[in-house]
Amino acid sequence: MTMASSSIIIPPFLSASITRRNLLLSTTIATVSPSPQVPPPDVTITDRVFLDFSLCPTYFRSDPSATLSSTTPCSSDSTPLGRVVLGLYGRHVPLTVSTFKLMCTSSSASYKNTPIHKIFPGQFFLAGRQGLRRDTAEVGPLLKNLPPNTDVVNSKSFLIPHARPGLVSLCLSENDDDDETRLDPEYRNVEFLITTGPGPCPQLDGGNIVFGTVLEGLDVVTSIAAVPTFKPSEKIRQFNDFAEFLGDERAQNARSLWNRPLKTVFISDCGELKVTKPSLSPSLP
Repeated sequence: MTMASSSIIIPPFLSASITRRNLLLSTTIATVSPSPQVPPPDVTITDRVFLDFSLCPTYFRSDPSATLSSTTPCSSDSTPLGRVVLGLYGRHVPLTVSTFKLMCTSSSASYKNTPIHKIFPGQFFLAGRQGLRRDTAEVGPLLKNLPPNTDVVNSKSFLIPHARPGLVSLCLSENDDDDETRLDPEYRNVEFLITTGPGPCPQLDGGNIVFGTVLEGLDVVTSIAAVPTFKPSEKIRQFNDFAEFLGDERAQNARSLWNRPLKTVFISDCGELKVTKPSLSPSLP
């Protein structure tokens, strides 16, 4: 009995079309073929909330033992700046949006009566910082009733760029919550920023999560951005850089005062706007 030949027999109708060049070409095409494109983020507006802002004539200094809901951050009458209405992208980052809504509506721990603690002119402002001191613009107490936000570990959450004024973003790379607060096992990040323009903020991309946009009140955002802030002299900046280079921890403490508003802008009221059809054009404002 003879053994079958081990050579591969190519049918005659294929032998003319299969050449070494064709095989190499097909292998190359298979190697460099692009992966499936990631679908664009869904920026359908699912919810609307409002933030009312007011201005104190001086910087806020208050009793650290006071509760957030029992007092306003002004020792004298405040001046209303206006209302900002936000449209939230609940389909894109549902947990981030639900947490933000809860912080706007909760009676125990919320953004109400908490100041904006940093303003970066021509870029954005920060609000919702957590900590143990009322006089440094903090949210409290610790937000133990909030679920963990798994949006922060999903790469798709970071796809929307900070490309224009009026975008609302969860602070991650820009977060400056009190260190002791962040060490708590039940810590939940609720600090947020709003871009003020006039241009984009590409330095925020990839490190913070855009979850909404300003629908009404962009003029209020612009007026907040115009509030004067603490700006150290060039000599102090150089000294601070040198101290940081030497590992002096006081350098970071001193830097935390930079860009603080010289007058207190605070969220005097906040809540959810119930509407029949919250979805609006994502091109707004």
